[in-house]
Amino acid sequence: MDNNYQEMAQSILEGDTEKAIDLARRSIEAKIHPLDAISKGFVNGINSIGEQFGRGEAFLPELVMAGEAMKAAVNVLEPELARLGSQREILGRVVLATVEGDIHEIGKSLVGTMLNAAGFEVHDLGVDIPSDVIIKKAISVNADIIGMSALLTTTMVRQQEVIQELDQEGLRPRFKVLIGGAPITREWFTKINADGYSEDAISAVKVARQLVGK
Repeated sequence: MDNNYQEMAQSILEGDTEKAIDLARRSIEAKIHPLDAISKGFVNGINSIGEQFGRGEAFLPELVMAGEAMKAAVNVLEPELARLGSQREILGRVVLATVEGDIHEIGKSLVGTMLNAAGFEVHDLGVDIPSDVIIKKAISVNADIIGMSALLTTTMVRQQEVIQELDQEGLRPRFKVLIGGAPITREWFTKINADGYSEDAISAVKVARQLVGK
């Protein structure tokens, strides 16, 4: 791997946001194509930390810091991408929210960052979002996936409510529903007829790619 790309990957692995921003700016000055900087450099860092997390060699704080560094680097590079007139291939559009009654942010935000890094267009509505707001947003942006997080057993039912509302309005075939959160199990996923579920941000990306056939 080119030294520049190695440095980019390393800045993400280390969760060093300032270094990632600096390398992104320097890559623009050096006329490295932003798509190359993202796909050959920064994304390799995210993939590496994801693999380490999966093996139990990295932990949630490190994953969060890597996600923030990745988001910062992409934010620097996106305007240059737009200026060059070449957008990253969008794998799909995702509307993301923590369900009504639940204010847990970190896991959902990390999923959003990882999905964005992987090439998804992410519309993050935030926390404590009612079912009708989630559905309206999905319709308005023509989403492929509705992603919902619930960290409490008392708010899990909101995920089911969204699916039921989609059914009632005849919208269910339009959207794949991806659920996640600490109390979510395969049994719950099956019971509410969701399309996918994930236990962490790394597997969320894999599942989302499968749901859009990429």
